[in-house]
Amino acid sequence: MDVLIDIIKSGGKRPPETYTRSKLYASIIAACLSVRTPEGEAEMIAQKVCNAVENWLSLKPEVTSGDLRRKASETLEIHHPEAAFLYKHHRMVM
Repeated sequence: MDVLIDIIKSGGKRPPETYTRSKLYASIIAACLSVRTPEGEAEMIAQKVCNAVENWLSLKPEVTSGDLRRKASETLEIHHPEAAFLYKHHRMVM
């Protein structure tokens, strides 16, 4: 179930976007699969990261996309450091 919270996009030039679990879940899975994590393990890690992020979000009226990425990275770091590095630095990795 999605948490009703606005995500303020980087730079503030685009309108806020409502948080969707499926978007975060897909990005965590992609990071895990990129470092050759088995699909089942990637799904389990994505569930844990999404749950932790949603607990954190439940206390906030809005957050920036950067804050959301930082929190997801911190949680992913606990479960899969290599995938967390890729997730955190996705724009720098080619």
